[in-house]
Amino acid sequence: MGLPDSSQDLSTEMEVDAFRRIFPLRFFERHLSESLRPDARPLGKARDTIVNPGLVSTADGSALAKIGSTTMLAAIRMEVMTPSTDSPDEGCIALEFHMPPICSPTVRPGRPADAAPVISKRLSDTILSSGMIDLKELCLVSGKAAWMGYLDIYCLNADGALFDAALLSAVAAFSNLEIPVVALNDNGRIVAISGGKDEDNASIIEKKAVNKEKRKLTLKNIPFSLTCILHKKYILADPTTEEESIMDTLVTVVLDSSDQMVSLYKSGGTVLAYSSAVKSCVELARKRAKELKQILGEMDID
Repeated sequence: MGLPDSSQDLSTEMEVDAFRRIFPLRFFERHLSESLRPDARPLGKARDTIVNPGLVSTADGSALAKIGSTTMLAAIRMEVMTPSTDSPDEGCIALEFHMPPICSPTVRPGRPADAAPVISKRLSDTILSSGMIDLKELCLVSGKAAWMGYLDIYCLNADGALFDAALLSAVAAFSNLEIPVVALNDNGRIVAISGGKDEDNASIIEKKAVNKEKRKLTLKNIPFSLTCILHKKYILADPTTEEESIMDTLVTVVLDSSDQMVSLYKSGGTVLAYSSAVKSCVELARKRAKELKQILGEMDID
């Protein structure tokens, strides 16, 4: 009985790989015609997703989110600020999205990624417009002191659907967030409490405590998103970088935890977003939101 011809198998693999590199669109379309993708996923299925909260010990809240190979690390640092005169009873959230060169070979050292400011703006708009965070809950003393939350999201590996993974990491980080304990010192300033004393090592009088123990934020209308590719008659959920690069019509649907539409983005592309295609994307986003709720629940951060 003869042994399998391993050299022939290797030759076949090399030919397939060469065809994929030279004719990527034709390679993908051969799979799409069978309602499958090269990674064996059905067209409407997202990649495996993992959320790990509390990985950054120096942050007040943090989480790592991984969708397939796309990996995001979000960290929140809380600082006391003077609220604006227009919103004396509200705190503020400042968000920045980072794409260091380590995340992708297309990001060059010394040159910021073009996608970073776009994603940062969309994330900020989504988090604020969804109503997930009640900014009044960040108020300490009306007109005098409120919390400023600095949210930094770092893309550790960029392999498609960056907005979805970044938003998931942000939601998980806010779920993990613990508001620090602060009090009024003798000078009337808000200071952090450490071991029963403020940062100036002065004793804290119980009645001066603004909040006596660390507390969680009350999150409402949590936003979840799903990015899809529209290509001819096909709709692909949760695309990889390779898929995004050869099929450039992207639609991102953001729904809140009550299945209400928060936003819909269409990023370029030659395919028109017909109503039937949009409805299909929204339905896929609803299914995806249920999956993400379950994942967050399993991680004990919902």
